[in-house]
Amino acid sequence: MAFVEVAVNSKLPHRGTFSYAVPEGMTLGLGDGVFVPFGRRWLQGIVMDVVEVPAFADPKPVQARIGDRPQISPERVRLAHWISDFYLAPLFSAVALMLPPGFERKPQTFFRPLFSLEEAEKLTLPPRQRAVLTHLIEHEGAEAKELDRDLKVAGLSNSISQLAVRGLVERTYGLARPTVRAKTVRYVRLAVPVPQASEAADELATQRRGRASAALRLLLDEGGTLPASELRLRANADLSVLRQLTKSGLVELRDETVERDPLSGRDYGEREAPPLTPEQAQAFAAVSASLTAGQARTFLLHGVTGSGKTEVYLRALEQTIAQGKRGIVLVPEIALTPQTVRHFAERFPGQVAVLHSGLSQGESFDQWHGIQAGRFAVVIGSRSALFAPQPDLGLIVIDEEHEWTYKQQDPVPRYHAREAAEQLGQSLNLVTILGSATPDVESHQRALWGRYQLLELLERVRPILSADGAVQGTSSSTALPPVEVVDMREELKSGNRTIFSRPLQLGLNETLERGEQAILFLNRRGTAGFFQCRDCGFVPQCSACAIALSYHKHLDSNSQEVESLLCHQCNRRRRLFKTCPMCGSARLRPMGLGVERVEDSVREVFPFARTLRWDRDVTKGKGAHEQILASFMNGEADILIGTQMVAKGLDLPAVTLVGVISADVGLHIPDFRSAERTFQLLTQVAGRAGRTLSEDGGPPRGQVVIQTYTPDNYAITAAAQHDYEAFFAKEIELRQAEAYPPFTRLARLVFSHTNPEYGERQAEQMVRQLRADAASRGLPSVEVLGPAPPHVPKWHGRFRWQVTVRSPNPAELLGEVTLAENWIIDIDPASLA
Repeated sequence: MAFVEVAVNSKLPHRGTFSYAVPEGMTLGLGDGVFVPFGRRWLQGIVMDVVEVPAFADPKPVQARIGDRPQISPERVRLAHWISDFYLAPLFSAVALMLPPGFERKPQTFFRPLFSLEEAEKLTLPPRQRAVLTHLIEHEGAEAKELDRDLKVAGLSNSISQLAVRGLVERTYGLARPTVRAKTVRYVRLAVPVPQASEAADELATQRRGRASAALRLLLDEGGTLPASELRLRANADLSVLRQLTKSGLVELRDETVERDPLSGRDYGEREAPPLTPEQAQAFAAVSASLTAGQARTFLLHGVTGSGKTEVYLRALEQTIAQGKRGIVLVPEIALTPQTVRHFAERFPGQVAVLHSGLSQGESFDQWHGIQAGRFAVVIGSRSALFAPQPDLGLIVIDEEHEWTYKQQDPVPRYHAREAAEQLGQSLNLVTILGSATPDVESHQRALWGRYQLLELLERVRPILSADGAVQGTSSSTALPPVEVVDMREELKSGNRTIFSRPLQLGLNETLERGEQAILFLNRRGTAGFFQCRDCGFVPQCSACAIALSYHKHLDSNSQEVESLLCHQCNRRRRLFKTCPMCGSARLRPMGLGVERVEDSVREVFPFARTLRWDRDVTKGKGAHEQILASFMNGEADILIGTQMVAKGLDLPAVTLVGVISADVGLHIPDFRSAERTFQLLTQVAGRAGRTLSEDGGPPRGQVVIQTYTPDNYAITAAAQHDYEAFFAKEIELRQAEAYPPFTRLARLVFSHTNPEYGERQAEQMVRQLRADAASRGLPSVEVLGPAPPHVPKWHGRFRWQVTVRSPNPAELLGEVTLAENWIIDIDPASLA
């Protein structure tokens, strides 16, 4: 007898598998989906191994196989094992990353009556049991939650148990219905020749069966086939009419599967590849050699903003497809997907699939199964697209690889797409390209150590525009837009109390006069950072998260302006205080800046400028990112005001001015990566300017103004000079001195509880346990730090305490630790704040 090791969808924090026997006549392999008994329930699982000897004695048999093909490939099975082991995550949570949409279904308990209503009436039963049994008989059984919802009987569970003991009802276990499935549309088609159908329509009319006659006439007029829903709408032909026509043999009904395509309605014209610059050709030659050799290799493509990294990706994908293989392209934000899709769809028309969280469940379902069927040459999406079932995978591209949106925060597994991609690349012997103008410090150091191969693009590739805006050609140049750093302390001394420095105001005036576009960047949502009483200093805080509430203004359904206070952690909203709850003063004032305030100020200073805001508060609807970007690129706004979304790899040729309202936001967060993120954001947003040459090939029309109160900070000075090497040299020196990544690795353990004293005691106990374990196991290179409250000490009503483990391999210490409820573990965290 064969046995299988199964990752079971039990929701338990279990990193291993469970053993099951394979019944006679059933064949199972790696990646197959199965139903298995688990306690008193039937649960879903994925076969992770086929063995001759089970890990546990006397295993139960598998109940059934799910589907007629594996749910995930053997390579993805191995990747799931690696993610579970590397990030110390439950195995099924790692497997779930790779499963088709709608696969996971909740276990349910069903009750079926074993007596008829007539038989039940003869039984002597207490009122509650009789009510339950009668309900089950009338509804031919019910699910436990449905019973609870419909009956609302006290002691329901006990009543059901008594009925089961007496043999009056049967308790069974199963799974909820799938939340998504293939979409079908019912079509109506003429089943007889046209003359016969026309005669039948006339005859039906004389019989005063007008709806049936009208349905036939409409089918004749529309070529013989129409969706049933359209017939019902235009000819009032409901299902009874269609059944009559079907019974008469005049029409036939058939259901056809309809694809929910997120790219439907978009027209991407085919575009020829432009000639490569010498730098691009050199970079592509290195990638091409590895593709030809079929060897696993990771390239770090470090190219300044606008240097044409995307063209290198496209050429690499062309060669991959020519070799009979396919690719996956990751972008850090949904906002970047439309532009990336256009670049690739113009070169590979009809061969591009999209996967990201902005799709509907139906769209995700159809795209996933289309990818699995091998219909697409390239898959584009956010981090989860890495786990798409792309067959014959030969290339992975991670654009803007420095972005920390590639690191999943919640739920588990808290994986990093870059690390998972590298592991998948090694498993499949494929090429991985990591591209960025501001590479992650750890990635750049890995390239210096030889783990990655470094490729550099130091020149910009710019389109040359004619007077009417048409692209006349391209040009390369090492010139990046000039950056002016403005010391806002000096602006205050000179009497300027506005949020715009004099250089920025002048730049905006000139840009608007020329009819060009500008970007204003501030990485903070809302109108103000917080509200404060000017008399006693009281600052309203979120009761659940213990952080200051931000001041927001928005329009309600009646287009009336509404002011409110919002928590940026849990989204709790409350009305403004009219008076201070501490001292009764009415002098409550907004403090600090947010993008809403920036937008208001632009309208005050430049009343004729058309503004557009881009932040999380205005991008909640489906397609909102794409609509905002399209509107700005179509010239419907002069100034785009936004948070970090405007700094992420967008190609906006008409933008000639970028203004950073405050470079200090985020710089002083207590985290070792705060300087790196500040440098990356400033460099990236500065790179949106000056991408276009004039028709005569003159210098680019680009200007950047950075406003700051700390102009001498090394991250700001390096960003102003577009000098990644200078920033890296300073940052890596500090990292090595303080023993931070990449010279070691970190793990973050966080305990949360409603009782702060209990939380602190649990964290202190964890520190003692970990230090004792490290000492007893002889791990001198392990350092356990804490406990300490994190930067946000209270989250969603729960107080938090943090323990940090610093080690070359945190799993060596933590792999055997059993974490109690309320603990989370994050290997290689994005932040320690």
